[in-house]
Amino acid sequence: MDEKALKELLTRDNPEFRKAAQDHQDCERELEAIRYKTHPTEDDSLAERELKKRKLALKDRMYQIMLDYQRKA
Repeated sequence: MDEKALKELLTRDNPEFRKAAQDHQDCERELEAIRYKTHPTEDDSLAERELKKRKLALKDRMYQIMLDYQRKA
């Protein structure tokens, strides 16, 4: 099963994966909002760093769920 199909399957069938994927997308939307600001503040920079860390942690968790699923299959 390719990566895209696996993500679709887990998004449909695994609540933890679905939540992580949604949170990952939410982080990306928040990052985009910060990037489009004409004059970002220091708070924006701090928020951007934290969002990037969270987004990476969510991506790592999603890939761990994918690996676990593939091992069991």
